[in-house]
Amino acid sequence: MKQLRAFWLSLVNSGRDLLPIVTVIAFFQIIILQQPIPNLGNLLVGIFLVMLGLSLFVYGLETALFPLGENMAYAFARKGNIWWLLAFAFALGFGTTIAEPALIAIADEAAKVAAVGGVIKDTEAARQSYATGLRLTVAFSVAIAIIIGVFRIIKGWPIQYLIIIGYIGVVIMTPFAPEWIIGIAYDSGGVTTSTITVPLVTALGVGLASSIRGRNPMIDGFGLIAFASLTPMIFVMMYGLLVQ
Repeated sequence: MKQLRAFWLSLVNSGRDLLPIVTVIAFFQIIILQQPIPNLGNLLVGIFLVMLGLSLFVYGLETALFPLGENMAYAFARKGNIWWLLAFAFALGFGTTIAEPALIAIADEAAKVAAVGGVIKDTEAARQSYATGLRLTVAFSVAIAIIIGVFRIIKGWPIQYLIIIGYIGVVIMTPFAPEWIIGIAYDSGGVTTSTITVPLVTALGVGLASSIRGRNPMIDGFGLIAFASLTPMIFVMMYGLLVQ
């Protein structure tokens, strides 16, 4: 009964979050364009399915992924072996990113555009190789970012200085990178921080900061996602240099 009530609250919250989007679409369709909403029945069914999907996703995060990430962070902190912790951080960053649906989609699209633009051969094997290389590059860069973020939490370093250094690296890399890879590199930082990566990585940071004496979960626990969205820009531009 308690779980059913929690899911119902999640469903209500999802409906509330979707309401502004539905209102904006209805306003511009009916008031500005002065046209009826096409396929209204299908649209209502689709909105309900989206609301249901969001509710299940959020409920799954709260009941499984967040507790799992925090518990594993606690366990590794109690174990007291920094190398195992860093290895877990690398594996978590790599594994969650390589499975990220948004990254898979943009890598496939980038491969098609690269083939049309003559950057790679217009064959299935070449496109698959390019997309796979792009995904592996981004996944490796996120894994490195999570290691840096975990090490920062352990040492208590201020996050702003590391972020500034990282963006200086992005600015330095941009003039040297091929023009056709720059947009993909900048977008790759955003697509990595999506449905799978964010919950587990955030839970890892908060759990680790909570388990280390002298660390504040609010100050030190967050910030891993910033690294995860920064390093792919640099690594993907390096990948473009290699491909070129």
